[in-house]
Amino acid sequence: MAEIFVPSGSWTFDNETLRIVPGGGGDTHELRRTLGEMTVPLVAIAGVSFEPSRKGGDLQLRLRPGADPLSDVVAGRLSGSADPYRLAVPKDRVWAAEYLVDEVRSALALEGVPGGPCEEFLLPGPAVPVSASAGDGTVSFDGERIRLDWTLFATSVKQTAGSQTFLVSDLEGVEWAPQSGVGYGRLRFRLRQAVPARSPENDVHCLSWGLQRYGGASVLVAAAVLARLPRHAGNRVALPAAPDDRRPPDGPQDGPQDERVPARPATGLDEHDAVVRRLGELGELHRSGVLTDEEFTSAKRSLLRRLEET
Repeated sequence: MAEIFVPSGSWTFDNETLRIVPGGGGDTHELRRTLGEMTVPLVAIAGVSFEPSRKGGDLQLRLRPGADPLSDVVAGRLSGSADPYRLAVPKDRVWAAEYLVDEVRSALALEGVPGGPCEEFLLPGPAVPVSASAGDGTVSFDGERIRLDWTLFATSVKQTAGSQTFLVSDLEGVEWAPQSGVGYGRLRFRLRQAVPARSPENDVHCLSWGLQRYGGASVLVAAAVLARLPRHAGNRVALPAAPDDRRPPDGPQDGPQDERVPARPATGLDEHDAVVRRLGELGELHRSGVLTDEEFTSAKRSLLRRLEET
């Protein structure tokens, strides 16, 4: 038995499973609190490492592709305390972290666990029902049906279309990406035979946000949906996020060329409108208590500077 207990949580390895429990303190990330305890079977593990730093270091677990719907949908885009497979270790517990790494690696070698993709998910993914609120709407998933409802921050395109409800069996993929720079975070559902809007804020099958880094519990909804998608070709993993939502992907495309949405360059007006919407979101987050007075003032000042530049 190898185990480590630190303020940010605990990892316990019994040669067959790794039990991960988040810390109970107020500094535990929202995603970790919501996700709760996790049990990872040895056969799902691709590797484990300890990354030393001046203050101690970090334990990092890597899972095999296709083993865990959360890891697949995240694709390495959760960082720091939001990553459930990362554990911050203080200096006085470094020895315990290094011992746990050695034990896991020895068990992987002894059992001959392959590092390649899994045929089926080995972890169940987040429990359902699960829901999230972020940016321009809310999303809920009960295991079969997905529902999107829009807030007053949604664009007129979404407001006009109204609430969207569809079955997980209607999907060919699900995509999640955190907010980054001036780009919106998004939870996008790709329906069969549907051409999505190039902009997340105008896609009626997409929840988008501009201030919350990870969009609350949106990634947990994405993982729960992915866990229930058919595992045949095309549906086994989440579709990768395009580097630019307004530019069609490179390479050959299915279907006639004239059916594609034409590329639309970003304009100063587009960015001005985005900043205005984010100011509204910022005020709502402050009123609801998500942001402190200091965080609200700092974020508002930054947005106002950006508005002056557009």
